[in-house]
Amino acid sequence: MGNHHVLNSKGIDIGQSDTWLALNTDELPDGIALSHISLLELLHKQEKFDIVLPLTDLLNSEGKLAGGLLQQLNELLTEHASRVGVWVTSDNDTDTLVGLSDFLLQQDLIVIHVPAFTDGRGFSYAQTLRQIGYEGEIRMAGKFGRDQIAYLLRAGADSFVLSEHDMKSISDISQAFNALASSYDGRDASALPMFAGT
Repeated sequence: MGNHHVLNSKGIDIGQSDTWLALNTDELPDGIALSHISLLELLHKQEKFDIVLPLTDLLNSEGKLAGGLLQQLNELLTEHASRVGVWVTSDNDTDTLVGLSDFLLQQDLIVIHVPAFTDGRGFSYAQTLRQIGYEGEIRMAGKFGRDQIAYLLRAGADSFVLSEHDMKSISDISQAFNALASSYDGRDASALPMFAGT
């Protein structure tokens, strides 16, 4: 994994205390977690770790949780982990997330990976997770814009993975976490200042 930082909802770097490891796969995007671990390493360790799994690898072709060997593997991984989370990519749509709500509500962490700056589905994913009742940590990773952080917080995100390059290129990262002056959260247009006197 590259050199990254994890920032909480206040813009404070919590990377030193972050314990999440991404399960190493061929499709593992850079920045899902600060470190990774292979399946063999995980199964041979005596200690238990906080593990982030790829959601797409747990699903069948219909977008439902797979049974059989994949289900057994998931159960085995869960037995060898202290906490379990999943990472979601743009391969999943919001309907898939809603259909997996019982499973997702059990996760301690859900990482939403944004593959491209122009991909706005991260907002929808975070909001959908909160609407189905998810109360755990939602972490944004990938190529979201720094100017989008405040909006992602409003949509339900709790933490953000930023590259070392992004951290150095932003003079005051705390500004990205406080950029919205109004309390508008996208649900009630009358809450916008322009509608205040009408």
